[in-house]
Amino acid sequence: MPPYNLGMQNLLHNLNEEQLAAVTLPAQSALILAGAGSGKTRVLTTRIAWLIQTGQVSPAGILAVTFTNKAAKEMTVRLSAMLPINTRGMWIGTFHGLCNRLLRAHHKDAGLPQTFQILDSQDQLSAIKRLLKQMNVDDEKYPPRNLMYFINSAKDQGLRAQDVEAHDDYNRKFVELYELYDQQCQREGVVDFAELLLRTYELLVRNQPLREHYQARFRHILVDEFQDTNDLQYKWLKLMAGSHGAVFAVGDDDQSIYAFRGANVGNMSAFEREFRVENLIKLEQNYRSHGHILDAANELISNNSKRLGKNLRTDAGHGEQVRVFEASSDLQEAQWIIEQVKDLIAAGWGRSEIAILYRSNAQSRVLEHALFSSAIPYRVYGGQRFFERAEIKHAIAYLQLMDNLHNDSAFLRVVNFPTRGIGAKAMESLQDAARQYNCSLYAAVPYVAGKAGSSLNAFVKLIEGARFETQHLPLQEMVKVVLELSGLIAHYRNEKEGADRIENLEQLVSAATLFVSEEGYGLDAPAFLGPQAQASVGTAITTADGVEVLDADAPLATIMSPLSAFLSHASLEAGDNQAQAGQDALQLMTVHSAKGLEFDAVFITGLEEGLFPHENSAKEDGGVEEERRLMYVAITRARKRLFMTFSQTRMLHGQTRYNMRSRFFDELPEDAIKWLSPKVQQHSWFAHPKSAWDDAPESGNNKIAQSFSRSDSGWRIGQNVAHAKFGEGVIVNIEGGGGATRAHINFGKFGMKLLDLSVAKLEKV
Repeated sequence: MPPYNLGMQNLLHNLNEEQLAAVTLPAQSALILAGAGSGKTRVLTTRIAWLIQTGQVSPAGILAVTFTNKAAKEMTVRLSAMLPINTRGMWIGTFHGLCNRLLRAHHKDAGLPQTFQILDSQDQLSAIKRLLKQMNVDDEKYPPRNLMYFINSAKDQGLRAQDVEAHDDYNRKFVELYELYDQQCQREGVVDFAELLLRTYELLVRNQPLREHYQARFRHILVDEFQDTNDLQYKWLKLMAGSHGAVFAVGDDDQSIYAFRGANVGNMSAFEREFRVENLIKLEQNYRSHGHILDAANELISNNSKRLGKNLRTDAGHGEQVRVFEASSDLQEAQWIIEQVKDLIAAGWGRSEIAILYRSNAQSRVLEHALFSSAIPYRVYGGQRFFERAEIKHAIAYLQLMDNLHNDSAFLRVVNFPTRGIGAKAMESLQDAARQYNCSLYAAVPYVAGKAGSSLNAFVKLIEGARFETQHLPLQEMVKVVLELSGLIAHYRNEKEGADRIENLEQLVSAATLFVSEEGYGLDAPAFLGPQAQASVGTAITTADGVEVLDADAPLATIMSPLSAFLSHASLEAGDNQAQAGQDALQLMTVHSAKGLEFDAVFITGLEEGLFPHENSAKEDGGVEEERRLMYVAITRARKRLFMTFSQTRMLHGQTRYNMRSRFFDELPEDAIKWLSPKVQQHSWFAHPKSAWDDAPESGNNKIAQSFSRSDSGWRIGQNVAHAKFGEGVIVNIEGGGGATRAHINFGKFGMKLLDLSVAKLEKV
């Protein structure tokens, strides 16, 4: 057999029929619908190798676009193994990486210095803050982060400041600042991420010879994760392709989950239409998951209306059913997950092959605490651990300063956060005074004169006022007050994406509540005892050399105040148990972070209305469909075993919520699901498959159902009800009595409603 044919046979021999059809398509634009686990990276890489090996294109004529540097590197490594070529010079990379490469080559035409620098997100925010300061703009009225999102959003749509329509004076100011920001960046020779793409697009639009050069060079353009492209990226691709280029677009509209970043799932349909795609191939053979997992994914996503359509299949057999567990509380949910994880580990499953997924970062606190208490190493993927998040560290710093006024690290972190007019010169004067008088920064404040001294003194009064107002409060109440008095809540409320940070701050209240309960302080114990009282806390013992010390083996509640103990707990939990690179550790992450990953066992937690799907989805056009795609992504991360959990009650934002299970359970095939929860007694909150629940054993974990209060009208907390307009809900609180009885009812997607029971026509479910 000739070497050419032998090499071609080796290149294609591991492909299935669908993959082979995609790889060997003629030189025309094509759309490849690549389902989860269907081998899209293999198809993309083999397509490049096949084009080169058959002589249709040289390595220099390939333009391959990915969304992550990791994906680009994986493609080049695989390609090097397939063909004896040097991949170093090939144009394989992310949108931003390729645009940077092009701008470096044509910096003069692009109006940039050769040594232009790229701003990351933090650098960009700092540049915007500096601009606002220079222009004497009120950064409370025009928050820097809001301006940054405004600028990036405009650029992602291909709009310069003069192209943005100003609807009112406030918006007009943002447009003006956008233009000033562009001028500042140009003067300083820097570009942000969004600018890389926009500057390249503008260069190619106005420079016909350059545009035609690259259109002639890159006759074959391959795009990964096409469903995640935004408007400008799609325009850029159309410009690079011209009228003769062949675009090989690989994507999965069922995994489009980044609308909040500007991704437009409609680009796939637009591409099929505008590029007159004759070749649409569906990669439906899944090489990752067992059958029951795929059945659940297929059935769920079939409820979305705007799909190009595909159905995953596998030759791996049905495997085990998807296990579903209903917990009475988020604490029980976490503990149940820990027990399942321990069983998996004992059976030989690697910890790094087990993942716990959640919709919101705020859910991780309870899970992390349970893992920490069980000494199970874990790693938070794609995000920081709860106590390491910036907003939590700021809140903890305020608490640390209240507990120890001479903690300079805490002082420096929050003295000007949120911004209170204490600048670099003021801090320089303060640090000079502290050095001169050999004291802490807090103690040195009286030695700073003038305006700087006044600003610093105002901060001291804020801390002292907070200490006075919270001295008799329980820890959880103290945290609430400090979050408000510090200005942290107000600060993040003004940010476009501040909701998550506020949610995390409110979870700190939940953490404090759990802590005092577990450590035996009692929910009424004052958090802060003051320096003199605190000195007397503990059990004194005398050592052999006559030195009196506190008994380290005594219960925590007898040797530390609740505040001091909680701060120590936060420091310990944020440190030692963090998994190191390469360590066999359990994986924790949001579902968004899990995209592109796969694990032997996956736990999807918090499947409740208002959490997953998220309550915000009901307010957005197509929001529920995006949440369903997110759930589809979560399900398809699992190879062998999949667990789903939800809780009757969950502490979020410092409050206990009574929940309805997620609507997604009603969209899963019954034969693929195995209900593990005990049968809830007569106070069942959810409608479950009857046969599955009746066969489940009774449990003593449903004590909460026995303590529901009942109003004199016959309604009770925890009762399922139905309303003509809002549908099914659950009563979470009852107030008043007689003819004035009112009920707080959680109607899931319609949110919480307060209804007069004498007027509302409710039915018992």
